[in-house]
Amino acid sequence: MNKAVELEAVEEVVWEALAEVHDPEIPPCSITDLGIVESVRVSGDAVEVELLPTFAGCPALDVIRYDAEVAVRAAAPEREVRVRFVYSKPWTSGRITKEGRRALQEYGVTPPGEGGHSGSVVIPLATLERTTSDVQCPFCGSEETVLESAFGPTLCRSTHFCRSCRNPFEAFKPKG
Repeated sequence: MNKAVELEAVEEVVWEALAEVHDPEIPPCSITDLGIVESVRVSGDAVEVELLPTFAGCPALDVIRYDAEVAVRAAAPEREVRVRFVYSKPWTSGRITKEGRRALQEYGVTPPGEGGHSGSVVIPLATLERTTSDVQCPFCGSEETVLESAFGPTLCRSTHFCRSCRNPFEAFKPKG
């Protein structure tokens, strides 16, 4: 087999293995669907994977790195495996694939973009009324939603409430 063809075949198998690694905070989404995998480089004796953290303080980084290493070692057992996070190109929610957006919505988290935030997020320090949001409900599709808290379970998400179906839900914060 041609060396270049062999390296391409290993790279494809590694990408397939990484597609089976799920984000521990959003179980239905793989790290490839979230756009966390920046690059995969295969050489004759090694596989290098670069990952982009969704944000620097993410508590799941160690778990994601470990799970990615295990998956890549199983896919390319004859090679040294190096998985690391890189920060030179920041992750944005625009990297989430269509499949990832669908999985987020089915999980009850509004994906960014279509039906998501359409501008700046204003975080009121004190308010007597809930702030109306421009985020579409992932359950019923209504735009009659309110921002419950700009501070969700993780730094990259906020919590909202749908006035139509009366369900609470989370949404990714907009990029930028």
